[in-house]
Amino acid sequence: MATRLQARRLDGIDHNPWVECTKMASEYDAVNLGQGFPDFPPPDFALQAFQLALSSDFMLNQYTKAFGYPPLTKILASFFGKLLGQEIDPLENVLVTVGAYGALFTAFQALVDEGDEVIIIEPFFDCYEPMTLMAGGHPVFVTLKPSPTQDGELDSASNWQLDPTELASKFTSRTKALILNTPNNPVGKVFSKAELELVANLCQQHDVICITDEVYQWLVYDGYQHTSIASLPGMWERTLTIGSAGKSFSATGWKVGWVLGPDSLVKHLRTVHQNSIYHCPTQGQAAVAQSFQHEQLHFGQPSSYFVQFPQAMQRCRDHMIRSLQSVGLKPVIPQGSYFFIADISDFKKKMPDLPGDEDEPYDRRFVKWMIKNKVGQALSGPLCVFLQAGHKSSPSSAISPGTGVHLCQGMGSLSGICQKLLGQAGLGGHSGFHLLQQATSEAL
Repeated sequence: MATRLQARRLDGIDHNPWVECTKMASEYDAVNLGQGFPDFPPPDFALQAFQLALSSDFMLNQYTKAFGYPPLTKILASFFGKLLGQEIDPLENVLVTVGAYGALFTAFQALVDEGDEVIIIEPFFDCYEPMTLMAGGHPVFVTLKPSPTQDGELDSASNWQLDPTELASKFTSRTKALILNTPNNPVGKVFSKAELELVANLCQQHDVICITDEVYQWLVYDGYQHTSIASLPGMWERTLTIGSAGKSFSATGWKVGWVLGPDSLVKHLRTVHQNSIYHCPTQGQAAVAQSFQHEQLHFGQPSSYFVQFPQAMQRCRDHMIRSLQSVGLKPVIPQGSYFFIADISDFKKKMPDLPGDEDEPYDRRFVKWMIKNKVGQALSGPLCVFLQAGHKSSPSSAISPGTGVHLCQGMGSLSGICQKLLGQAGLGGHSGFHLLQQATSEAL
C-alpha cells in the first residue's frame, strides 16, 4: 500500500466546522444555532407535493434526465427567467444538482484550474475556500469592513462595506472567478445595486466569471430588496446563479439545488455532473417542481410563501436581537438570510483567558465554554470559521471576535434559549446565530 493514501488536494481541508458543531450539539443535548436548518416543517403545499411524488407515478422511482427532471428545469427557467430578464432555455441554461452545495462544487471543478485565482469576500460561507483549493485554485480574500457606529447604536449588516480600491486591487491576470454571496452568510448583508454594479464592472473589465450564491434570496428584511447580479447589463453571459430548494421551502434534507447560466458556462458543469453525480433523486425534483408551480401562481401576493416566510423570520430575528442585547451581547442586525453575528469583544475584556488550545481563536473557545458551562442548551458557530486562515487566530482590526447564530428556530425554541441566556446575564468578539425553529410554522 502506498505510504501516502490521501490525494494532496485534501491537504489542509479535512476539518469541517459543522461536523464539530453537530457532534457538540449531540454530546451536550444542545439546540444547534450554528448550522442552518429549520426545526419546523416545510409549507403544506410542499409536503403534499412530496407525498404526491411518492405515491402517484411509479416511474418517479426511476431515473429522470441526467441534468434535471424536465418539469423542474422548465419551471425554474420560467420562474427565474422573469426575475433575471432572460429567455432561459431549460435544457441549456439550467442544471439541477444535489443541493446548492453540489452546484458550488460542480462549478469550481468545472471552471477553476491549477493556479487560477478566485476572489472570496469575507466573512464567507466556509466551503468556498476548500472548494477552491480542491480544484487547484488560489483563494484571494477581500474583507467586508464595518463602519463605526455611535455609542449605544446597534451595528447593521448594511454597514459592512467593500472598499472599492481594495476590491479592484484583488483582480489580476490570473483571476478566474469571484464568488458572491447575497444575502450573505454569516453577516446577513444584502448587497445593494450600487455594490453589485461595482463588482459587475470589475468582472467585465477583467473578464472574470461571477459565481453567485443566492440561496437566501427570499429571506430579506426591513424593506430591503434582493438583486441578482446576473440581471445587470452584461452579466448574464459571465454569471452562474445558484439556488436551493432546501432554503427556499425550508426542506434542507431534500438536497435539491440548481445553477442557472449561459450554455457557454453551464455545459462545462454538465461535464462534471455527468461524470460524478450524473443524476439527482427524481421524487425530490418532482416535489420542488410542484412547489415552484404553486409559488408562481401566488408570487408577490400575501398568500406567497416567499412573502410569508421572511415576515416570520423577521419576527424571530427581532426576538433574538432583543434577547442577546439584554445579556450584554451586541448583535449585528442582518438585512437578510437566517444568520446573524454578535460582537463578544466586551466579554473578551472581562474573561480574556477562556480554556482552549493556545492557538485556538477566542470565539471558538467562547462557543465551547458557553455550551459546556453556561447556556447548556444553545450552540452557535464561531465567526472564525468564516474567515481566511490568517484571520482566524488574529482577526483583522476590522472584525472583532464573534459568534454566528442561525434563526431557523421557532419562537418556542428561541424563547427557551433566550431564557437560558437571561439566566446568565452579564455576558458581554462576533459569534454567528441562525434564526429558524418552531415559531415560524405557527406564524405562517
